[in-house]
Amino acid sequence: MLSFSTARVRCAAVLATVSLLSACANLAGPRDVSIPLSKLQAGVEKRFPLNNKAMELFDIRLSNPKLSLQPGTDRVGLNLDATVAPPIIRQSWRGNISLSGRLSIDAVRGAVFINDPRLDQVAIEGVDGERQQQFGLLANALLHKSIRDVPVYRFRMEDLRYAGVQFMPTAIRTTADAVVIHIEPVRE
Repeated sequence: MLSFSTARVRCAAVLATVSLLSACANLAGPRDVSIPLSKLQAGVEKRFPLNNKAMELFDIRLSNPKLSLQPGTDRVGLNLDATVAPPIIRQSWRGNISLSGRLSIDAVRGAVFINDPRLDQVAIEGVDGERQQQFGLLANALLHKSIRDVPVYRFRMEDLRYAGVQFMPTAIRTTADAVVIHIEPVRE
């Protein structure tokens, strides 16, 4: 027959084990990972400048990216310096291009990308309204072609592993100062 103190010790051990298992289950559960705007900005800066030749008519260079978050919309804004130069003359125009895009997660490539870029504004110095509109069309085509392949942030595999459990990003949202990515354990 067990003494009262031995039974108490065993009961305490069982409770401790249950508590530990419960804590482990919570560690392996879904969670949110916050990526501050400063890390996103650093990730975007690594991908610029972008150079492109638009229809063999203009050399376009996009540089100096400034990323902004649009809370609650799952979109970001991107402001870029633009230089447009026709290859046949030595003149160039400078200005600014602003766009916004929806954030998405590509789990296979382990990155967050800007999708569905939308040109919000084109302002090229010393150019009339009609030519601004033409540059806007060229910039829009360039952005759709090149921005969608520019990762805003790349995950490291160790970023997605906790307590021996592999996690997968499943959702994304923006706040005023960070992108929040919801991750869940990979079910095998």
